[in-house]
Amino acid sequence: MEDTLSAPRLARSRKLPPRTAPIAFAFFMSAIMAFLMCCVIVGANTGIDAGYPARVIGSYLLAMPVAFVCVLLVRPLVARLVGAVCRLPG
Repeated sequence: MEDTLSAPRLARSRKLPPRTAPIAFAFFMSAIMAFLMCCVIVGANTGIDAGYPARVIGSYLLAMPVAFVCVLLVRPLVARLVGAVCRLPG
């Protein structure tokens, strides 16, 4: 039988459930920030030359899992700090 799911419904069915949003946020935030920080720190410490990309990837392989765990751990504290200094809707 032919699949009768519309394209938007099919795309929605491939998404993670809402309860996973904090973990997805932590994953993407840590992935992006760890990569950017690795680029800056490796460049500042060892310079930018032909071996720079390999050194960045090497440091990123260590930094990304550490950053992910750190974001998961500090997220509740950060949410409380934001609530203490910002007027939030609701």
